[in-house]
Amino acid sequence: MRSVALSPETRERALDALAATTKPGGELDILVVGGGVVGAGAALDAATRGLSVGLVEARDFASGTSSRSSKLIHGGLRYLEMLDFRLVAEALQERGLLIQKLASHLIKPVPFVYPLQHRGWERLYAGSGVALYDTLGLLSGRSRGVPHHRHLTRRGARRIVPAFKKDALVGALQYYDAQVDDARHTMFIARTAAAYGAHVASRARVVGLLKEGERVVGVQVHDLESGREFDVRARQVVNATGVWTDETQGLAGERGQFHVRASKGIHLVVPRDRIRSESGLILRTEKSVLFVIPWGRHWIIGTTDTDWSLDKAHPAASAADIQYLLDHVNSAIEPALTQEDVEGVYAGLRPLLSGESESTSKLSREHAVAHTVPGLVVIAGGKYTTYRVMAKDAIDAAVNALETVNGKKVPQSVTDDTPLLGAEGYHALWNGRSQLAQRSGLHEVRIEHLLDRYGSLAHEVLDLVAADPTLREPLAGAPDYLRAEAVYAASHEGARHLDDILARRTRISIETFDRGVGAASETARLVAPVLGWSDEQVEREVEHYRKRVEAERESQRMPDDETADAARMGAPEIVPVR
Repeated sequence: MRSVALSPETRERALDALAATTKPGGELDILVVGGGVVGAGAALDAATRGLSVGLVEARDFASGTSSRSSKLIHGGLRYLEMLDFRLVAEALQERGLLIQKLASHLIKPVPFVYPLQHRGWERLYAGSGVALYDTLGLLSGRSRGVPHHRHLTRRGARRIVPAFKKDALVGALQYYDAQVDDARHTMFIARTAAAYGAHVASRARVVGLLKEGERVVGVQVHDLESGREFDVRARQVVNATGVWTDETQGLAGERGQFHVRASKGIHLVVPRDRIRSESGLILRTEKSVLFVIPWGRHWIIGTTDTDWSLDKAHPAASAADIQYLLDHVNSAIEPALTQEDVEGVYAGLRPLLSGESESTSKLSREHAVAHTVPGLVVIAGGKYTTYRVMAKDAIDAAVNALETVNGKKVPQSVTDDTPLLGAEGYHALWNGRSQLAQRSGLHEVRIEHLLDRYGSLAHEVLDLVAADPTLREPLAGAPDYLRAEAVYAASHEGARHLDDILARRTRISIETFDRGVGAASETARLVAPVLGWSDEQVEREVEHYRKRVEAERESQRMPDDETADAARMGAPEIVPVR
């Protein structure tokens, strides 16, 4: 598969191609609105059916929900208690597909220990649930990606997790799921769609829908980088805007057939040495479950599940949210974690299909597709793990309305057999990582880091290092990442601003105690030549990032959602110098 860089030049060509759709005979078959995991997946699904496709995203790829998840690819073990076997089986099938074929460079198995607190009945009850979880994985035909569960005594569990308090368990179960860097995975999907011919552009906000009578025939786009506005015409428009579904639907003058409600989930990031464990943990809470997830040299702890009706672009974590997670994890481990142990905090919004329950944890995680008005398909709800199925269902609905393209029937979806860029050859390169380290002059640990972030595209990063040996050095203030990775994010991965690089192409914003401020200046200077920034724009980018961090820190000291939201809104959006 030919690699395509999401470079500044590629973006300009994509915007020009989208603007040209107003010419006679130039309209697209499909235009997808929303660059989260479902929107990117829909663009890839459509492009690999041979359709002409556009994808526009108002901010950065994955800048909403798709960069702020628990970083898990899982079946949803707790949904078994809700007897939602179909959802679990579907998600487990997708998990196996992603690990084994579609994104093996990005998605890896991860173990979890579940402590038992009652003798006898709980082991039988929980053990049966985990056994069913494994069985559903087997029935999916894609179970080989993770090992099977096993039972542990209390002593055996504390050997794996020395941090467990003695009185926190009487025994345990260990099972496996998988994890992913969600923002990178979403970006890879968008980049793969571009490789198959999709016109992909971030920072391109849809500000209106084009209509002929009752039919939607395209959109009005505002390029936030240049300020220009233009129309894009398409035979079918797909609304994949997640928690913004209702607002996007409102552009059509329709409320729509379903309502999407936002549920806030926050996560904490702490250093790996703060919790003595060789495995992730899953702990019961009074409402749901809490995960402690291995994340490189860190742990991710989450999540909460509360209704949110404030700013959707920048949901804020309050002091109460943070303390809730600390209290629950401290009930099971020692020594206790404190506020000073927290390196990073992030908050995301789940797009849930509204139900009658007032508890967001009981709202539907399943998705729905509707042709709300002619020419407009809406996809909403769902889980990150099942993004590919959601994307397929959305494009199926659009294709049903298209019927034929150029006189031919549109093919069925092939995304279950279409690896993402970087997946092909990943295992062979991993096996040869020692030789790759010798040839590149980098330590083998660095090569492993690159392979797990870029797969077989790691060669493109190493080419930058070969051309400029100064790029082999680690970033100041963020030694886990090479200087070359910052440049590559701007030249190949569609990053347009400093925040894109520090928060999504890398995870520096949550993996350092200063939230990435120490890496901001060097990163901005590195990418300035790629993005055409003046000295003034470099200063604006760094200052904007610092204000963003200050606003987030202030919000996390606030007692409740309203005051936290007000504090977070103190940092304005970045505006390019024109």
